[in-house]
Parts: sequence; structure tokens; C-alpha cells
Amino acid sequence: MSKTTNIKRLLCPQNIAVVGGAEAAEVIRQSRKTGFKGEIWAVNARRSEIEGVKCVASVNDLPTAPDAAFVAIPREPAISVIKDLEKMGAGGVICYASGFSETSDGQGYHRDLMNSVGDLALVGPNCYGILNYLDGAALWPDHHGGQHVDKGVAIITQSGNIGISLTMQERSLPVSYMISVGNQSVLSIPDYIDALCDDDRVTAIGLHMEGVDDISGFCRAVNKARSKGIPVVALKSGGSDIGAEIALSHTSTLAGSDELYSALFQRIGIARVRTLSEMIETLKLLHVAGPLSGNNISSLSCSGGDAALIADFGSQLGLKFKPIPDVQASQLQKQLGDKVSISNPFDYHTYIWGNIEEKTNCFTRVMQGKYDISLLVLDYPKSDLSEAHEWDIALDAMIAAQKNSGYQAAVLATLPENLPEKARSTLIRNNVVPLQGVEDGLKAISSAAWINARWKELANNNVSSTVRKFSEVENEIVLLDETQAKSILKEHGLPIPRSETVAISEAGFTAERIGFPVVVKAVSADLAHKTEAGGVTLNLQNAEAVTSAAERMAYLSDKVLVESMITDVVAEVIIGVTRDPQFGLSLVIGSGGVWVELLQDSTPLLLPVSRDDIHSSLKKLKLYKLLEGYRGQPAGDIDALIDTILSVADFAFDNESKLAEMDLNPVMVLPKGKGVVIADAMIRISSEERVN
Repeated sequence: MSKTTNIKRLLCPQNIAVVGGAEAAEVIRQSRKTGFKGEIWAVNARRSEIEGVKCVASVNDLPTAPDAAFVAIPREPAISVIKDLEKMGAGGVICYASGFSETSDGQGYHRDLMNSVGDLALVGPNCYGILNYLDGAALWPDHHGGQHVDKGVAIITQSGNIGISLTMQERSLPVSYMISVGNQSVLSIPDYIDALCDDDRVTAIGLHMEGVDDISGFCRAVNKARSKGIPVVALKSGGSDIGAEIALSHTSTLAGSDELYSALFQRIGIARVRTLSEMIETLKLLHVAGPLSGNNISSLSCSGGDAALIADFGSQLGLKFKPIPDVQASQLQKQLGDKVSISNPFDYHTYIWGNIEEKTNCFTRVMQGKYDISLLVLDYPKSDLSEAHEWDIALDAMIAAQKNSGYQAAVLATLPENLPEKARSTLIRNNVVPLQGVEDGLKAISSAAWINARWKELANNNVSSTVRKFSEVENEIVLLDETQAKSILKEHGLPIPRSETVAISEAGFTAERIGFPVVVKAVSADLAHKTEAGGVTLNLQNAEAVTSAAERMAYLSDKVLVESMITDVVAEVIIGVTRDPQFGLSLVIGSGGVWVELLQDSTPLLLPVSRDDIHSSLKKLKLYKLLEGYRGQPAGDIDALIDTILSVADFAFDNESKLAEMDLNPVMVLPKGKGVVIADAMIRISSEERVN
């Protein structure tokens, strides 16, 4: 059978084989606990039975090839058992053993394992395995906190311990699958996403990940999830700064791999979260309500303090609180009286507290304002302090208001512990979202609205939804001097100033030919940062000043670059190309010139890139206000800037096997209709290749 078929057999097995001792026994116990109805077989040559299951001495003695096998024996015999399972046509295997590619002495074992797998769907090695709460298969050698669900979210994690913790959550998140991926020697995160998309019972997918090796495959899998209407949420850990290895340019310090992952998630419509708690609340909202149609929300509370809290934090997240429409506002004023101010967020006071009919009418009228989601802020008392009957009335009123209005409702506790399990279960059963904690709850709403908006953008086919895989540079990398770099850019059609590189003694005469004002720069491949070394003088107005400036640079270089001084500049931009071990070549755009590292106003762009991608990224920069024409100043030539960025992307594609890094800073943006000019350029390329 194909690996694709075998993954499905592994995820939803009809029968299970366990190989080993204590861990195998735990898998049997946990599968029975979660309600697995299929056959379970045990393999152990030293025992007659495990947990009441009769043992056979070898996997070759099993009655048939198992759909799923949990192998919990040391690495060397595990490889032999896995090879036998492959030969007999098993579906998939959880390899629990460690000591493979993650250890210094494990590379040989890793190779032997890979030679034994064939078409088996192998999880791990060095992993906990898979929990399937839909069908009760617990290929998991430890305690866990989940229970049977008819549908729910799937979670894929690179940490078995975090997987356990997520099953123990008391947030009423229905989990359909928990997958601990381990070393990902055979199956990787994209494989799991792809397979989970074919299970209609999966409502959303959560990722806890450190990284992805197959970026292109990851994009394809997430795009498949989007096509099936399955949202994906990611918690990315283990960020690093690739600029630590290459410190020659501004570009490398701006484009760390963590920023590239954010760009990747943005590109393919994954909502990025920063904590496990935020991940749980976001997945819970997506499970109940799916991606939200927008970010216009209403908030109901019987406290002005709650209303202010929601307003403040929601506004920080960019959530909209549009006023309650006049018709509904008039009805509410008549119902609640003149002492109640009608606003959004709405403090409806306590005049109708405990009255199910009045509360239902009040909540319904607010929700008839056609909000994308409406919140009822509600914190239950501790169970040993008070009966919760009146809080239950508020809950029932919100459920009824959702049915009456036809718009999505949620109940939000300001503190996570203030929404009890009974209330959460009641809400989920009635398709109302139970949210726990103001910050995590509002972030979940923001993410659910963003997913829907991004899906719409991706549907128009004008923005990119993939990432290209690039070849690696194998030869030694050298730094070109500015003259060489600009010559290459000019050949590629990129805009550079009029310039000549001459001996120091010829600088003054050259400047007269070019026309004043001019800039003089020292020319040397050893000068990555000429300004700091005293190798740049700007705005020279006559030959004498040019000659004097050139002579002062003699200790740096025996030749200088004399070029036209760019005036009438609206803004200075940086356009960079950097190379990451996982992503290959990517772009960085941002505020340039002397402000590049001070402002840190930049954004990465993965390749390939479209015109709409670039324009959308430019709009995220603080710099964009200058480009639009800030406070009456002329607008910049945004179209020409986008053209230049596209040309830089083309240059990167044309030289993908040679280009290591490029730093164009500053790129001078001139007034609208006058174009842009690349004032400085740094290129690092393969020493044995000619740039196209």
C-alpha cells in the first residue's frame, strides 16, 4: 500500500499491535480507557500475556498485518521489528525508542531505520505517539487527560510533554487527535496535516512547532486545509537570529528566521499565537464558530469596569466596536431606562439581573446590530460561596439571543478560572463560544477574524500562497565592491545613479563631467560599511571639494566612486536579499538610510512575491505614511518602488545558486512619477560563479 493509505490506517486503526513491556501495557490500558473497539495484539517473547492480552513471540506470529503498531523496545531490535512489519504489510508504526538522529552515536541507527521503513507510516522515532479521541485509539505510553469526542481539533506537537499538558487542559477544548511527531524521520508535519484534512471530524488544526524542513510541502498541506475550510493555528518556538552568523549587512540583522516564519504564516493563512493558553482559546473559538466574518464585535456586561477592560484591550488588537444601531439603541433605552447609557461596549447594569425574559430581549437587541461576534462578559462565583442560578440565567439568555438574532455569541470570563466546566459544556453544546480570560479571548477573536480575511485575499489569486525551494550556494562567498555590485544591477535593469570609478587624482575632473552635486565613496571589497569608516562624503558642490574628499580616503582605497547626488528624495528604503537554511532566498523591505537599525521598521517577504504582496507589506511600514505624502509633503513613487522590488526578486531568482546576500540601502524614492534610485549596494556571491 502507499504511504498515504498507510497514514490513514495509522490514524484510524481497526486493530493495534503493541511490542514491548511496560510501555506496551500502558498503551493497552489507555486504549481501553478511551474506548477503542478494535482488536489489540501483544508481542513479547518473555511474557505470556500483557494486561490480559495473550502475547506472541514475534510480529510475524500476528494473525494479520496490523493497521498500527506501537514499538517500545531499544533502538537496535526496534529496527528489526519495524523491518518485519513493513514486509508483512502493516500500516504504520510508532517508534518510541530514542538514540537515533538526535544523538551523536545515532546516525548509523537512523540510516538503518530509514532503510527498513519502506512504505510504512512511521511516527518518530523518539516520540510519544498518537491519541485518537474520535475512535479511542491511544497509541500513547502515558497518562493523558482527553476523552471521546465526535469531532474536534487536531493538535500536532514536537514535544510529547506539551502534548500531555494540552490533553490535561480544563478549557473544554474538544481534541480529536494529539500527535507527538518526534524526530520526523519519515512522517513530518505536512504529512499529518494532509492526512487530517481527509477526516471530516477535524474542525481545526493546532501546531506546536520548532520548524519545518519541507517548506514547500508545508505550504501545500496548509493550502489543502484551507480548501477544506479547516483553519490552522501555530505556536512557533525556538526562534533564532541568522544575523548572528552573517553580520556584514543590515539585511541579515533584520531578517531572522523567526520573522521569516511569521511571513510564512501570513502568506498561507496560519494564525500565529504566542502562548499555549492563547492557542487553546483560539482553537476553541474556531471549533465552535469557525473563522469569523469580520472583527466588528459587541460586548455586554453589567459592569463599567468590564466594559472598559474589553474596550481598551480590544482596541489595541484592532477590534472594532461599532455603535449599536439607532433602532436597537432606542429599544434598549426604552427597556432599560434613562439611567443606562447605550454604547458599545455596553454596560447594561443590573436592573434586569435574574430576569430571563428581559435579559434575552436585551441581548437579542444588541446582537441584532449584526456584529461578527457578541460577547457576554460573565464571571461565575466560586461554587462554595454562592448558588449560580442567576448566572445560569444570563448564560441561557445569551444562548437564546444567538438563536433569536442568528448572529454568533460568546461568553467571556475575565479570568480563566471563572467559567466552570458545566457552563462551558452548555455553551459548546449550543454553539456559543466559551472564552476564558480577556487577553486570550480577545486575541482568539482577532485571529479568527484575520483567518477569514486572509482566506478571502488568497482566494483572489493575486497574492502568493506558496514558497519556492532554492538551491544552495556551494562555493566560497565573496563580497563585491560597490562598483562591481552596481554594474551588475545596471545590467539587470535596476536604477542606479550616474557614476564613474576612477583614480583619486581623477576625481575632480570626473565630477565636472557628471555634474554637481556629487557623492564620493571609497571603493573596496573590504568596506562593508563605508560611512562608519569615513569612506563617504555627500553633497560636494565643486571640483576642489571633490579632490579634497577623495584624497582623505586614500588610506582606505586607491580609487573612488564619483556619482550624482540624489536630491528631491521623499523617503529612503532598504531592499535586501538574505539566505536562510530553511527558507532559502527571501526579501527584506523597510525604512532605510541611517534609520534602518534604529527604527527596526522592516518586514520580510518570501519568494515568489506578487505586486499585491509587496504593496500589502509596504503598507505595514511606518515609512508608508511618508510614501503617501505626510503632512502635505509630496507623495513618493510607490509604483516605481514596487517595480524595483519585483526586479530585485527577479534578480534573486536568476542567481539563486550564486547569490548569498544583497543589501540595497538606501534606495531613494523620488516624488510620484520620478522613479527610484539605488544609492548604495552590497552583494555577496559565489566566488566561482558569474552573476546573471
